[in-house]
Amino acid sequence: MRHTLYWTLMNEEFGEARAASLHTDLTLSSIGSITAAEAFRRGIEPRDIWIAVCDSMGVPESRRLGKEKPRSTPF
Repeated sequence: MRHTLYWTLMNEEFGEARAASLHTDLTLSSIGSITAAEAFRRGIEPRDIWIAVCDSMGVPESRRLGKEKPRSTPF
């Protein structure tokens, strides 16, 4: 996962303002009780950070790959 996908998923799930706040303020116990921002600085993979955020915030498995986009109809 790239940083851009991490931010896309964060913004879709939480909204831009809350995503930014969670990124800097939420302590993630599953990756050493550090924030996502600190985890990025330490070189932890964005995928692992995203999973830790999801676990901490109770994001259901069905939404961890992003919100389903409506499919265009061929008609």
